[in-house]
Amino acid sequence: MAPLPPTALRRATPADATAIRDVTRAAYARWVPVVGREPMPMRADYDAAVLSHRFDLLVRGVSLMALIETDLRDDHLWIENIAVHPDHQRQGLGRRLLAIADALAREAGRDELRLLTNAAFAGNVALYESHGYAVTLREPFMGGTTVYMARRIA
Repeated sequence: MAPLPPTALRRATPADATAIRDVTRAAYARWVPVVGREPMPMRADYDAAVLSHRFDLLVRGVSLMALIETDLRDDHLWIENIAVHPDHQRQGLGRRLLAIADALAREAGRDELRLLTNAAFAGNVALYESHGYAVTLREPFMGGTTVYMARRIA
């Protein structure tokens, strides 16, 4: 079997909106039975989001494997979404995307990153905690609990 081509990182363009939506929907589908509804990233308008937020994509050939959506705020970098296609999960891509976010924050002169997730997504919370994120707030949302997390970087 031939080795797989290397994974490349590139910025998204408006032409990527459909692939971003498809990967996000696939990545979050496993949570629908856990929370009893589609998680918010599954409902997003990616045609609009790709125009207002930065998307960095991990691709192999023409296949989108994973993505991170960020928004530069006055005092921090907001991580709006991280999605890894199920076929590529458990390969370290989520950690790679978090490292990309760290680099983006540093380049922009921000020393903090923030995000939110659903408390029911225990594996995601654990991933963020293992990367140095701490819970800053928990609040009820649509019958569940939203967990706000932040990480300070040097």
